[in-house]
Parts: sequence; C-alpha cells; structure tokens
Amino acid sequence: MDIHTLLAASPVMPVIVLDKVVDAVPLARALVAGGIRVLEVTLRTAAALESVRAIRAEVPDAIVGVGTVVTPADLAAAAEAGAVFAVSPGASPELLRAGRESAIPLLPGVMTPSDVINALAAGYTAMKLFPAAQAGGISMLKALGGPFPQVRFCPTGGIDLASAPNFLALPNVACVGGSWLTPADRVRAGDWAAITELARAAAALRPAGAA
Repeated sequence: MDIHTLLAASPVMPVIVLDKVVDAVPLARALVAGGIRVLEVTLRTAAALESVRAIRAEVPDAIVGVGTVVTPADLAAAAEAGAVFAVSPGASPELLRAGRESAIPLLPGVMTPSDVINALAAGYTAMKLFPAAQAGGISMLKALGGPFPQVRFCPTGGIDLASAPNFLALPNVACVGGSWLTPADRVRAGDWAAITELARAAAALRPAGAA
C-alpha cells in the first residue's frame, strides 16, 4: 500500500503507546470496531514491536504501522515486525534514504520549510508535520500550501477531537494524528467500549479532499 492510499484510509491516525503486549489486540479491535483501521504503534516502549506482531496476527482489518522511527535500524525493525508503514518525528538524510530503500513506506516528520524541501528532494510527497501545534498549526499548514502544493500532510501533536476538523478542512491535510483516541487511563482500565466510541467519533470526520 502506498503512503497516500494509506493516509486516505482513515481521517485520524491514533498515536498508540502500549506498555503491555496483552493490551495490543483488544485495543486494535476496539479501534477497528469504531471505524479506525490505520494504527500507529510508537516505539516508545519495550512492548511496541511485539504488539505490532500480535495485531498483525490477530486483527486482520487493522493497518498497523510503527511510529517514533528515528534511525534506519528502527525502520528495519518495524518492517521485520510486520508493520506495513513507518512514521518518524523528524528525518535525517540517512533515514530518508533508508525509507526510499525500505520494503515499507515511511512518513517522514517535518517542522520547517527546509525540512519539507529536504524530504521532497529525497522523493517524498507525504509528510508528518510534528509537533503540529508548536510548529504553527493551521497557520503553518496554510503557509506551507503555497510553496509546496504537491505535499500532503498528516499533522500530529496537540490535536484533539475539537480541533481536528479545522485541520482536516485544509486541502493539504490528508489526515491527522492524535493520542486522544487511546487515553492511557482507558487502556489501563481495559475500557475498550470507551475507546470504540472515541474511534467512532473520529471516523466520522472527513478531510476536505474526501469523496
């Protein structure tokens, strides 16, 4: 699946932090039940890669990727674990090059016009704006749309259900990323029904370019 198709598959990409592998499958099932299929499991915990393996094995409707990829080694580990895409918070020349050579697509993180230029030069036209709120949010995305009309963004960082529609209304935003779909207290409590409801509300959002 190419990265643009993947970003179009869901208006919101949940940013998932899993402390326990046992939570991975029920969490993924809860999100998919609410209509959110594209899942980013971050490499912020030791449970991340095994969680990806479990979701791939047991939740076939989920499109699971790995986030917080910062080195080529992280990217290789994500692919080996069965991730179907990878997301980075930023991008070095080495990571951009590895992403072009990888078996799975990389969504590189950018924050400045120079970052966008470097990613474009490396062959990328889909990027993650991170941290979106701190980088200027809506105003920054509007400004980037002028010189970079060919780029589609997935802004992540500081976005919630209330602000997501404003981001999705922009023509250069394909989807948004957010951690509000998987609040830590709900995951710890195993309150999968609550997470399904959060996913259902997010899945009802529509990007400006959606049919």
